[in-house]
Amino acid sequence: MNVKNPNHQHDLSGEAWRMFRILAEFVEGFELLSDIGKAVTVFGSARTQPDNACYQQAVQCGRLLAENGFSVITGGGPGIMEAANKGAFEAGGQSIGLNIALPMEQKPNPYQTHEVTFRYFFARKVMFVKYANGFICFPGGFGTMDEFFESMTLIQTLKIEPFPVILIGHDFWDGLVDWLRHAMLEKNQTISPHDLDLFRITDDVNEAVKLIRQCYDTKSWHGPVMPDIPAHAAKTTAEGTRAGIDPRFGAAMRAPDVADLD
Repeated sequence: MNVKNPNHQHDLSGEAWRMFRILAEFVEGFELLSDIGKAVTVFGSARTQPDNACYQQAVQCGRLLAENGFSVITGGGPGIMEAANKGAFEAGGQSIGLNIALPMEQKPNPYQTHEVTFRYFFARKVMFVKYANGFICFPGGFGTMDEFFESMTLIQTLKIEPFPVILIGHDFWDGLVDWLRHAMLEKNQTISPHDLDLFRITDDVNEAVKLIRQCYDTKSWHGPVMPDIPAHAAKTTAEGTRAGIDPRFGAAMRAPDVADLD
């Protein structure tokens, strides 16, 4: 096994050039997704097989989203990602795959109308959030948990405009919610009671798609009341998050105008 050497001296020139590779990933993602319209990102395990009930639900979910005019974004791989892309693809919708280069496991599915491959998880995660009007999370592993808690962090901290996050399958998710309620809320008070209302759980993909469409059509947030944010702090930046307040000076971070980028 290769172990990272903490005393390794980085080639600073190489590190600087790596920034161009990172920038290129953002540029490619922005160009691919900038005109896809309203969209929903669907997460779930890459290991779910086609004969699994969750796979069939995800196919139905992708189809329903496409029939309601939403583009479907996934991680581009097999399992639940493939299923959601398949449903959207077969319904004639836009089916987007944000693939990731991994040493093992990731294999692009054949149901993508738009695709891009990332080296960096962090660049890929920006695309998942920036262009989505909602998240739907099927049962999954660490990656699905990562995306779910990423959305909770961004909404809880008001770093993004809140959108519906819907978890499919009480049997899978209820145990996690029980732990959040007992360990985080009741025992250690590390979250607030209304934080458990930032997401919904359902067994019905029809209900999930209906809720997302209602939120989109009415431009409303069907969750707990969120604090008011000063307009200058709520301005949306290019990466899809709010500018916020500079912790050093107590002043709003300025989101650059397009003219500033010329």
